[in-house]
Amino acid sequence: MSSMRSFFRGAWSSPVRLDGKTVIITGSNTGIGKETARDLAKRGARVILACRDLEKAEAARKELVEDSGNPDIVVKKLDLSDTKSVKEFAEVINTEEKQLNILINNAGIMMCPYLKTADGFEMQFGVNHLGHFLLTYLLLDLIKRSAPARIVNVASVAHTWGSIRLDDINSEKSYAPRRAYGQSKLANILSTRSLAKRLQGTGVTVYSLHPGVVRSELWRNLSKPIQIAVNIFSLFTKTTMQGAQTSIYCAVEHQLEGQSGGYYSGCAPARCSREASDDEMAQKLWELSCQMLGINWD
Repeated sequence: MSSMRSFFRGAWSSPVRLDGKTVIITGSNTGIGKETARDLAKRGARVILACRDLEKAEAARKELVEDSGNPDIVVKKLDLSDTKSVKEFAEVINTEEKQLNILINNAGIMMCPYLKTADGFEMQFGVNHLGHFLLTYLLLDLIKRSAPARIVNVASVAHTWGSIRLDDINSEKSYAPRRAYGQSKLANILSTRSLAKRLQGTGVTVYSLHPGVVRSELWRNLSKPIQIAVNIFSLFTKTTMQGAQTSIYCAVEHQLEGQSGGYYSGCAPARCSREASDDEMAQKLWELSCQMLGINWD
């Protein structure tokens, strides 16, 4: 019954203000990223929309400024499928911003045909995990200097669909869109656990979450019959506003300060799969991710 109630729950409510704080949200020109930006802008934060499509992002920025009454919303170019773009974005942020209090790694691609990123990574693993992994690494010094600070990784219950295939991380031997998406979301949760351990004592906390089954553009790569089924069952899915609530919760809820590394759903702690709790695999994934990106992150 409680899960049923969560389908119809409205906005999670909290009076927390973010005046004087800076937030980056990736993929925030649409979907739950945009609704997360709307909420945090209304709380007074400086919000940086980190997006690939600058035209859509600028339209979103205008709408959000008008709706929130907060003029301090800016757009910056970020293409997570290209490490060059990630590095350029991070350089701009590290040069221009004096602080970064909340980083929300929200952007994602879901169940697309087999594609590779600019660097030759399988697209879903490359964007959903490696792009955000690199972005977090490059911004971490600024985040640490801004402590108390938070990093929020939008994962999914779809982490149960896949496993970390260390011997075929780019799905070159065999590719199933659903399994590759599951692998990328499992990687989000495992890297959240690893990062939480590395950040102990720094004042920076990190969380992963499942936003719920949300009606959003993420479904655009699905076949027509599946899209029709999604529409039929839309009564049991969340709006983007509802889907954003757990991201907002992880970004601002004071009670989470001692819970770094946790996984959340429905604005509450949630259980993840056994594989998502495997610290040995988390360490192997961490090492492989660093190797793939050519970085040293102890």
